[in-house]
Amino acid sequence: MKFGLIRERKNPPDHRVVLSPRACQKVLSAFPKAQITAEASPVRVFKAEEYEAVGIPVADSVSDCDVLLGVKEVPVSALLPGKKYFFFSHTIKKQPYNRELLRAILQKDIELYDHEVLTNPKGVRLVAFGRYAGIVGAYNGIRAYGLKYDAFQLPKAETLPDQQALIRELSQLKLPPIKVVLTGRGRVGSGAREMLDGMGMRHVTVAEFLEKTFQEPVYCQIDASFYNKRKDGVRGNKEDFIAHPEQYRSNFFRFARVADVFIAGHFYGQGAPYLFTREDARHPEFRIRVVADISCDIDGPVASTLRASTIADPVYGYDPVSESETDFRNPDAIAVMAVDNLPAELPRDASEGFGSAFVKHVIPAFFNGDADGVLERARMTRGGKLTPRYAYLQDYVDGKE
Repeated sequence: MKFGLIRERKNPPDHRVVLSPRACQKVLSAFPKAQITAEASPVRVFKAEEYEAVGIPVADSVSDCDVLLGVKEVPVSALLPGKKYFFFSHTIKKQPYNRELLRAILQKDIELYDHEVLTNPKGVRLVAFGRYAGIVGAYNGIRAYGLKYDAFQLPKAETLPDQQALIRELSQLKLPPIKVVLTGRGRVGSGAREMLDGMGMRHVTVAEFLEKTFQEPVYCQIDASFYNKRKDGVRGNKEDFIAHPEQYRSNFFRFARVADVFIAGHFYGQGAPYLFTREDARHPEFRIRVVADISCDIDGPVASTLRASTIADPVYGYDPVSESETDFRNPDAIAVMAVDNLPAELPRDASEGFGSAFVKHVIPAFFNGDADGVLERARMTRGGKLTPRYAYLQDYVDGKE
């Protein structure tokens, strides 16, 4: 089985890769029948010499490879017919901007395996960049606070080599006694918490956060059971919320009354209540003035997120009165950091972490007959058609949705 690491061709350039040189070594060591070639790339975070140093050839073409591994969407013009591709296609939710990509994949008889649907038998995702989104998102949130209040200047995350460098920058700050509320306890929330803990910010309980004042910066981390409650007054739990989100309403405003910074690392499901609405943001007791929306659902559960921002220009302002974009430095504006490809700012660490999981959970499936069904569950197309698991996308492909 010959794997090819494809060059990332989407703009803006993404420096990540599925398998780092170290991950490639692990594959070759564990599976003698595996071969790997890296397509030459001017943007990949790992240089050609780093691959060649561990015996991985770097070539101008990977057309002789069986399985092509990438991160972002592959431009239609670069797709090689008849190949097996792994990348984030951003089609499983019927995203209109990638309809033509999925059509081309079908026309070119490509087998598409989307990273997002590589799962275990219980449906838990096996590979993801979420932790690194949380790491960079938390850093960018604190950076946005410094920019809004002209309190300090942190370098952009993309200019620093790794997570430890980000933590060092944060650790040197002398923050005022602000309160930071962090939503989510999954990969994203855990990554964000790593940064807050790493910089020495004190963690407090929900009761302390809501009721006490402090002489130092503090944060609390909450999941859905803390910022939602059942409409009928019955005590709910996380499992019930996931099963019946329409039965809940937001209870987040009590945090918005006391928090200065909101780091949004939660998962938002269809039918779930918004955390805060535009009406909430206009309320005189609404205190949050910096939002790091890692989840980045546009015009969704975080009302101030009008659009995704970019690595080049990561912060914009939301005016609660006019409900429109403004200068984030305006005193009444909410500064919004909503970069939707945060892990790309930490490409070396993110690639190492992603690759480690890919080697552990996905590569073995090619050599054990897909014993756990990892490949079968993630295969979206085959023989020019959608597989039964993804047949729901047919109307999307046909342009009827």
